[in-house]
Amino acid sequence: MRSDEIKAIFDQQASGYDERWEKTAPIRDALHFLLTAVFAGLPDDARILCVGVGTGEEIAYLATRFPQWTFAAVEPSGAMVKVCREKAERGGFSSRCQFHEGYLDTLDRRETFDAATCFLVSQFILDEDARSDFFRSIAARLRPGGILASSDLASDIATPEYEALLNTWLSMMLTAGIPTPGLEQMRAAYAKDVAVLPPAKVASIIRRGGFDQPVLFYQAGLIHGWFSKRA
Repeated sequence: MRSDEIKAIFDQQASGYDERWEKTAPIRDALHFLLTAVFAGLPDDARILCVGVGTGEEIAYLATRFPQWTFAAVEPSGAMVKVCREKAERGGFSSRCQFHEGYLDTLDRRETFDAATCFLVSQFILDEDARSDFFRSIAARLRPGGILASSDLASDIATPEYEALLNTWLSMMLTAGIPTPGLEQMRAAYAKDVAVLPPAKVASIIRRGGFDQPVLFYQAGLIHGWFSKRA
């Protein structure tokens, strides 16, 4: 799927995105809970780059716990940026946010950050070299030793375990209110539009993008989360 097609999908989904995924919030909340531990050593006035931020859930979580941190919200979907901005205004932390509509390569390269988040984004880059280049563009914007926390769908699709895990994952989605036709679309997308790779392969791609060996710190179903330092 091309980047413009992905952007169009998220533009369409933005207004109801949080409501649609509300019942899967425990997965997101657990990731965010562990994220505070991953970022525990950052300075009091840390600058955080949030790549493909969507509706800004990670910013909302971190902003309430670290009142001096500032955030750069980078998101190609204008509709998602609008929801993110409105959420920040309601939460009273919009003055600590920079909202950038566009892809990461359009962000001023002179800006540097103490850490970055990139949740469920790189999985849409099907070419492995391009995916490493994407992580390299994040590394280029981090200060020496800066931390990346990222997550993506990951599994070895050539194994019987993947089919069992996928069926469990889709059953969870059904419980969360995703209609059956949506589940079939999801299954098809995972086969051709999402780069679901073995966790070790994803870690290798991140490392080739300019980071130390990534550490797997989170898993919930198909979602895996890593943290790594800029090499």
